[in-house]
Amino acid sequence: MSLGLSLLLAGVAGPAIAADAGQETYVVLASAVPIGALDVRLAGREAWIEYKVVNNGRGPSQQEHVVLDPAGIPEKWDIDGKTLAGGTFHEGLTIANGRATWDSQADGGNAELGARRLYIGNDASPWALGIYARYLLRQPGHEADVLPAGHLAIVKVRDVPIAGQAKALTLYRLQGLDLEPRFLVLDPEARLVAVLQANLLIRKDYEPQAGLFSKLFIDVTSETLTGFQQRLAHRFDKPVRITNVRIFDARTGVTPDRRVSVVVSGDSIATVDDRPAPASAPDDEIVIDGEGGTIVPGLTDMHTHSSFWSGLYFLAAGVTSTRDMGNDNDFLTGLKDRIDRGEIPGPRIVRSGFLEGKSALSAHHGFIVDSLDDGLAKVRWYADHGYWQIKTYNSIHTDWLKPLAAEAHRLGMPIVGHTPAFTTPDQLIEAGYDELTHINQLALGWLYEPGEDNRTTIRISGLYRIASLDLGSAPVRRTLAMMKAHGTGLDTTMVIQERLAISRARQVSPGDAAYLDHMPIAYQRYRKRAFVPLPDAARDKAYFAARDRLVDLMALLNREGIRMWPGTDDGTGVSLHRELELYTMAGMTAGQVLRRATLEAAEHLGVDQRLGSIERGKLADFSLYAGDPAKDINAIRAARMVVKNGAIYFPSEIYAALGVKPFATAPKVIE
Repeated sequence: MSLGLSLLLAGVAGPAIAADAGQETYVVLASAVPIGALDVRLAGREAWIEYKVVNNGRGPSQQEHVVLDPAGIPEKWDIDGKTLAGGTFHEGLTIANGRATWDSQADGGNAELGARRLYIGNDASPWALGIYARYLLRQPGHEADVLPAGHLAIVKVRDVPIAGQAKALTLYRLQGLDLEPRFLVLDPEARLVAVLQANLLIRKDYEPQAGLFSKLFIDVTSETLTGFQQRLAHRFDKPVRITNVRIFDARTGVTPDRRVSVVVSGDSIATVDDRPAPASAPDDEIVIDGEGGTIVPGLTDMHTHSSFWSGLYFLAAGVTSTRDMGNDNDFLTGLKDRIDRGEIPGPRIVRSGFLEGKSALSAHHGFIVDSLDDGLAKVRWYADHGYWQIKTYNSIHTDWLKPLAAEAHRLGMPIVGHTPAFTTPDQLIEAGYDELTHINQLALGWLYEPGEDNRTTIRISGLYRIASLDLGSAPVRRTLAMMKAHGTGLDTTMVIQERLAISRARQVSPGDAAYLDHMPIAYQRYRKRAFVPLPDAARDKAYFAARDRLVDLMALLNREGIRMWPGTDDGTGVSLHRELELYTMAGMTAGQVLRRATLEAAEHLGVDQRLGSIERGKLADFSLYAGDPAKDINAIRAARMVVKNGAIYFPSEIYAALGVKPFATAPKVIE
């Protein structure tokens, strides 16, 4: 390590210790498999950084040069790289004469330093987290306002002893940066050792402790969320009567214009009372005044990849059920069990058994198999462990599709999937697949050139081609006819295709406009970027036209009676609101869309005996809105109260705890 940086670090947490001179190397692990690297070369107060991740055929790739001032604050910072979809970006910061000047995908500006001295990189590599941590550890209360906006704090969580090492490492929680806190491990010099997250970043000299750090991530996150659950999940030992409400009828898709009251006892709906409110409330009831609002069954997001923190965001958005479409098996089962026991907050999870073929471009979830026999064995494993369906991925061999589908069906499981490399959607349908996954994969299946590999970023960067898609062409008509004949559905995730295609630097995408200014500043900045390559104005225009053509395709699928399922491939909850809005843009009424995301989703997942509608004896699983989402789908964005299995959550409390500006006030509770 350089002398200058050693002195900076030593001033934070004690004397310097020996390190590899001038070099720090980190590895990124997904399910214990290396998927990326971060290399840092140090000289004096300068650092040169190379960061690259390749998972699922995509990932960021960038180079950085940062110069630190004597206090360890970046005074010059240049970042150049490519996004996960191949778009390029540059970010620069210069601090001189008491002013900071910056330029990024999200914004540009300049400001006098004042109290805000630390700039937060918009596209910085994870190594920057160590810079932020060291700065905050020097500040009073270990917190500070930062540039261009926002407030960060760092809290010590615990010491982390390492066998054979005299001094323990330290685990910290960094708050205020994004939608969830970051857990960082620092060494005695306050150098970054690890970033604890689903894809673990760990310094090479501590790679033998990767298992320890992965377990530590699960433990501390569970402890944190257990505290949130205890504060935010309200349960009463009396029946709860919600008065003066209208009920969305999921069977008809309309909200009758009459006010009633709903009584929840334990985890179930005890009474749907045709009186708006009793003349006098029984002494043994808790009363919540619905103030003429609308109760809608809990929403289902049909395409998620669950994380610890997504659960709070889903609940705050009225999403009480999710279909997980691929995850680390041990993590997902543990998360589901903790949620089902009521230990941590989150929606109920329907698990998909993720199955990927072995290749250089494999996604590292679930099981990666290298033979059909192994794939069939894993299908049986998933069935034996209670997974609801099988999901296959991009590197599955084409000739495995039919036998895998047959084995899943023999065991009573649906099978869904991406269109594998060098395969067409028609081949999945012929193989017996119950759903196709992602509307872009369906559309691009008609447009790929022979030999193009959709495991690469072409499935994103190639979205512009859809602008020229003829929806009346013979290939399109043939595929749709096959889908109708086989009863094959489509998991659309239209919201993510829109976001990838038309997000632009320094602009708020239409899909994000309704909520973005409520979010933490780092997330706001992250959303103001382009993901796809934009070589010229014609390509830019084509991406917007492609988004419109995909909406036209949704409208055609709906007219043809092909069942589409709204999902997001996202964990913010609010993205499902935009997905549902896109369904209305494709011609479905708001009531039809709500029915699809509630009762029909419950029927599809086989849980409609307990979920999907507001009826006596069903689980208390619904949300309260001030308006009527069956008339205006945008009313779905502002839940005032969410009930899951009888536990009552107030989104205003959840969002406040997460550093998000609430969208609605909580109703009054009368005890």
